[in-house]
Amino acid sequence: QVQLVESGGGLVQPGGSLRLSCATSLSVFTFSNYAMKWYRQAPGKERELVAHISGGGDITNYSDSVKGRFTISRDNAKRTVYLLMESLRPDDTGVYYCYAKRRFSAADHWGKGTLVTVSS
Repeated sequence: QVQLVESGGGLVQPGGSLRLSCATSLSVFTFSNYAMKWYRQAPGKERELVAHISGGGDITNYSDSVKGRFTISRDNAKRTVYLLMESLRPDDTGVYYCYAKRRFSAADHWGKGTLVTVSS
C-alpha cells in the first residue's frame, strides 16, 4: 500500500510563507516514475489543482491563482515533494492534498491532506 503523508500546514498571517512536504513510501526508482501534484480544497468548494511537477522535476505547472507565489519541487532521493507557498492570502486557506500519478499507468494515490489557514 503506497502512502503519501503531508506535513507543514498550520496557521499563518497574510503575506506569510509555509512549506508543505509530502513524503511517500515509494522506492527511489519508482518515485521518479510518478508525476506529483498538489491540490487544495477550500471550505465549501471543490478540490482544485494547484501545482504539478514531472517525474524528473524538469516540468512544472501552476494554477493562475498561485503562479508567481508558489513553487513546487521534489527530491527524488528522499522520495518527497514540496510546495513552498509565499505571499499567502486568506483565499489560500484550505486542505492541501498530495497526489501521485504513475507514468503510463492508471495507478494513482492520494494523501490525507494538511490544513493551511491564512488569517490575521
